[in-house]
Formats: sequence, structure tokens, C-alpha cells
Amino acid sequence: MLRMLARIISILFHPLLIVTYMLVLLLLINPYLFGVSRVGDQASKLLILQVFLSTFFIPAFAVAMLRFMGMIESMEMKTRQERIGPYIITGIFYLWMFRNFLDNSQIPTAFTSFMLGATIGLFLAFFINIFTKISAHAVGMGGLLGMVVITLLLFSYDTFSMNLPFGVFEVSMSAVLAIAVLLAGLVGTARLLLQAHEPMDLYGGYLVGFSAQFIALRILF
Repeated sequence: MLRMLARIISILFHPLLIVTYMLVLLLLINPYLFGVSRVGDQASKLLILQVFLSTFFIPAFAVAMLRFMGMIESMEMKTRQERIGPYIITGIFYLWMFRNFLDNSQIPTAFTSFMLGATIGLFLAFFINIFTKISAHAVGMGGLLGMVVITLLLFSYDTFSMNLPFGVFEVSMSAVLAIAVLLAGLVGTARLLLQAHEPMDLYGGYLVGFSAQFIALRILF
């Protein structure tokens, strides 16, 4: 039962989904940065779909093709060697997405920075993976946590409003930060339960993902 729950958590917070989660969260916090009034607007949905396809679906499909051709043994990529190809493929798509955002005036600099941070984190993980196994899940969650902290620093929001079908719901940014910390710990625990990583793989991943967001912030701001 615990292993099944750990597997579900690992899928829900797959590293390739983190950029999409970052986008949705920033749209919830301040949709006006993107020139829309709410996350449910047509323009928001199209942007979410674009980011989902480019940072999750297409890289995941490419990795699936590697599995189909026998170049990797499983989608879980349990060895460092198996992860080299998927890291390179994903990195190319992330760089392409960042370059497009950099030239797009409709994308706020804040999200472009988060995209760059995710790209930097990915390539740092790639180089570290040459020498030792690092948790890509931890890199992703560290990046998500860094994104929440940077949002607090950049915009100084105490709360933000969510327009739900049953009314307007006020959300505290402190609660968002606490949830992000909790989720990061939950994902790390899941990876340990699945025996996919050692604790040091997770600590290194959190540090890389979190630091990468601040490196990107320094570059773009």
C-alpha cells in the first residue's frame, strides 16, 4: 500500500510536470502578469497547454521512443547511464522553450526566469549524473520551492484570491510556502520508499533545484 502511494506521488510530481505546475501557480497568484484576468481564460489555457506539451508530453514521448527502441531498460531509468539520453533530449526542449519566452513580450520576466531556472537545474543534474546519481524528482521539487520563495521576494504578496465556482477563496502565501515544503518532503520520502535513491541523492537534488532558480533570478533581474 505504501509503495503504491509512493508510486502515485512520484507520478503526480514527475520532474517534467514541475514547469507546468509553476505556470499554473503563478497564474493563480497574479494572472495579470500574463495579461489575463484569471487562470481559466482562453489565453491562459492555451499557454498552459503549450508549456505542458513542450516540457512534459513531447520529452516524455521521446523517452518512450528510447524505451521502445531498447535504448533504455525502463521508463524509471534506474541507472545513471540510462538517464544521459533523456537528460539531453529534455534539455533541448527546455532551452527552446526558454528562448521562445525570452522573445515573447506577453510572458512575464518572472516566469521566464523560472523556466531558465528549471533549465539550469536540469543541466546541472545532467553533469552531476555523470559522476553520481542525483534525484531528478528532488531537483524538480527544489525548483518549485525556489519558485515560491522568489515569488514571495519579488512581489511581496501576503495573500491572493482564487475565483472558484462556489466563490472567491483567499489563500495565504505563507500557506503556499508551507505546502511546497511539505510536498518536497513527501516526494523525497516516496523516492526513498521506492528505493530509487539514497538520502544524499535527494539532498543534492533539492540544493541543485533550489539554487538554480536563484541563479536564473540573478541572470534575468
